[in-house]
Amino acid sequence: MPPVKIIGISGGSGSGKTTIVRKISEMVSDFVFLPQDNYYKSAEFINNRNITAFNFDHPDAFDNELLIEHLTALKNGDPIDMPVYDFVHHRRTEQTTRIQPSKLVIFEGIMIFTNKQVRELIDLKIFVDTPDDIRFIRRLTRDIKERGRTVDSVVEQYLTVVRPGHYEFIEPTKAYADIIIPEGGFNERALDVLVSFINSVIYPMEGREKPDTGI
Repeated sequence: MPPVKIIGISGGSGSGKTTIVRKISEMVSDFVFLPQDNYYKSAEFINNRNITAFNFDHPDAFDNELLIEHLTALKNGDPIDMPVYDFVHHRRTEQTTRIQPSKLVIFEGIMIFTNKQVRELIDLKIFVDTPDDIRFIRRLTRDIKERGRTVDSVVEQYLTVVRPGHYEFIEPTKAYADIIIPEGGFNERALDVLVSFINSVIYPMEGREKPDTGI
């Protein structure tokens, strides 16, 4: 198996990271996806009334030991059993998802560049840079529709831990990025460069034609 490459996509909550992954999947199919969100530590005691009792916007909220183990395994061409996180009840479920190795791993999350060991496993680092107001609106909509949250609890969490956490932990990691993408998944030129890199990994110089990406 050829060397495995890991592309890391980071940025604040609601910045458009998932949109970029979706756009990539529309043009490239030969990769595996690893969301950092699945590696949150369990916090079953959290609810709408005490939402700030566990800080999901701190590097310590993630199980980095398991994350490093899994990224290393994928890098070595070995399968992993990725955890599944229940965001309604704030806990890791008993289920896992079997992830088979691939030439390309797309790793996405708000704090994937904060840990040095994790960072060193990533071959191409991308930071999605989106204005605060847009990110907050997206987060508010998502948390109410998908995670059973109330408007008051989302606002309280954002002001208490999300916004401070972004500027203390996430924004500084922009300095580690190889590519900074403004406007998230709506920046066609940046996506063009990214897809070209992905195709160079999946279809190296071995006489094979690259598929038409449509860009």
